[in-house]
Amino acid sequence: MSSADTASSPTAVIADDERLLREQLRARLAEVWPELEIVGEAKNGTEAVELVEEHHPDLVFLDIRMPGMNGIEAARAIAQLPVDEDGARPEGGKLWRGAEVVFITAYDQYAIEAFEQGVVDYVLKPAERDRLQVTVERVRKRLLRRGSDEAPDASGMQGLLQKLAERMNPGAVPRLKWIQATVGTSIQMIPVEDVLFFISDEKYTRVQTASLEALIRKPIKELVGELDADQFWQIHRSTLVNARAIAGVTRDLRGRQLVAVRGHPEKLEVSRSYAGLFKGM
Repeated sequence: MSSADTASSPTAVIADDERLLREQLRARLAEVWPELEIVGEAKNGTEAVELVEEHHPDLVFLDIRMPGMNGIEAARAIAQLPVDEDGARPEGGKLWRGAEVVFITAYDQYAIEAFEQGVVDYVLKPAERDRLQVTVERVRKRLLRRGSDEAPDASGMQGLLQKLAERMNPGAVPRLKWIQATVGTSIQMIPVEDVLFFISDEKYTRVQTASLEALIRKPIKELVGELDADQFWQIHRSTLVNARAIAGVTRDLRGRQLVAVRGHPEKLEVSRSYAGLFKGM
């Protein structure tokens, strides 16, 4: 079974480079959420991503500051993992919609203000029972909404992660201004603001402007961290669209949201995880 029954036996992964803090969080969770099953513990972000990919848990607790891949980077990587879409139900009958993220953090007013926006939740170090209970109740409600087939809203996640990353390492990741891409047999420098959308397959990412189509080897998961999240919206794990180029959103006969782009006839599908970008459509 790829994901636990969220109504009776939800699962989680804990990632913190301090063993005692992992043990303390596990013990506190056993008190406030006894039915929660901890399926793995990680010492860093890389291990956390591997465990999430292996176990498909319902939620993941990520320490923001870990050696190597930190919690912000791990959350970005986890958000890029393929989820189960409708019509492709895996063996065992459960669809994995991705993992809810709860950050573990020392007191940081900026981070807490960001978390209070409701995109993700947080636990302060050391984990206190009362505050953890609040987090648990919020996560439970989100998981119940998933159980009722309501799409999780991942629309604000990447923007929040980008802002947190910039706060932690100001200037560490400069925003892309140009895309160096292959067009036919030549290399062209394409201004980022001219790009209508990016679509990835297993090997290449297609760069589409109003006048040309080009290919680059950089995957979407890397572009997400290098582009301005306010300008380029992720609408699918393989698609980024320039928000300024969006002409409108419609639904097809299957109820899927489709984005129309100015200057190009192609319609871009919005996956369930990002449907919250266009609430009310």
